[in-house]
Order: sequence, then C-alpha cells, then structure tokens
Amino acid sequence: MPGSAGDRPSPRLGPSAPRDGAPPLGAPDPVRGAGERPADAAITAILAGVPDPEIPGISIVDLGVVRGLSWDGATLVVDVTPTYSGCPATAVIELAVEDALRRRGVAARVRRVLAPPWTTDWITAAGRAKLAAAGIAPPDPKGPGTCPHCGGARLEEVSRFGSTPCKAQWRCLDCREPFDHFKCH
Repeated sequence: MPGSAGDRPSPRLGPSAPRDGAPPLGAPDPVRGAGERPADAAITAILAGVPDPEIPGISIVDLGVVRGLSWDGATLVVDVTPTYSGCPATAVIELAVEDALRRRGVAARVRRVLAPPWTTDWITAAGRAKLAAAGIAPPDPKGPGTCPHCGGARLEEVSRFGSTPCKAQWRCLDCREPFDHFKCH
C-alpha cells in the first residue's frame, strides 16, 4: 500500500546515515575543523576500519596495501598497491576507501600503484596476529610453522591454492583441520 510504513525508508538507511559510527555527511566532524585537512593519522584511522573483502578481520592498512597519502588541491589521493596485479578484490577495496572517506566528509580518489609490487613484508605485526586469529597461517618462507587452530606442528600441504590465489591450503595432522597459509610474495 502506498503510504504505508513499509513504503517509508528507514531513517537509519538514508544516504547520509553513518554505517560505521562516523557522523553523517554535513554533520560536524571531529576529524577536522572547518576548512582544515585531516591529519594523516586521522585518515589512517579511518582506513584502518576498511576490511579486506577477501579476509574479513584484517584491514587494508594492516595488510599493507595502503602505500601513501597526498593531496591534489582539496582531494585526498590514497595510493593503494594490490596484493597482486590480478587481485579481484582491488576494485572493491578502491570503492570502499573512497566511500569510507566520503562518509567522513573527505573528498578522495584512489591511485592504483603497481610498482614496487606488494610484498607480504608489508603486512603489519597486528595484521599477522589478526590472520592467525582468523585461522589463517601468516606468511613465512618456510611454510606455516604451526596450525592456527590448535598450535600443532605436524602439517601437510593439501594444495598450492587455497580460498584465494594468495593462499595455499594446508591441513593439521594433529587436529585434522584444514587452514589457509598466506603465501609469501
């Protein structure tokens, strides 16, 4: 029925409604004062809330794909290096970055930077801990040292490819659980 409660948009779902606790667009924003550029630390804090779409629980900052911040006039330019050039999540990450900043009143665009190529060395210590907490063995050139589920050391590789191309599938021979090992790049 037109005009019924079911036809009215939810006040929480409007285009300016915060989805991450951020103030709605046009509201006073504690990140910056009127006419001021936000500090890099404030921008990084916003980006630290953007999860990697393929690895929930780890942010794009912890994953090391955010490589730089600069300004082009009033527009923030965020340099992003994908984990590999064919990563299917790259476009999703770029849109999420722009959306997160726009919701905080920051005009931004993403610049994809392919050189130098991303390396697992760029994953932060916090990111490595979050991978393990999510049941993914962090990158190690020797292979996973222990099972992220039970801590067992008797492991076998099941497949060079796991849930995404950047991970390999392993199994713990102690708890028998499969897990992904983030490949070193």
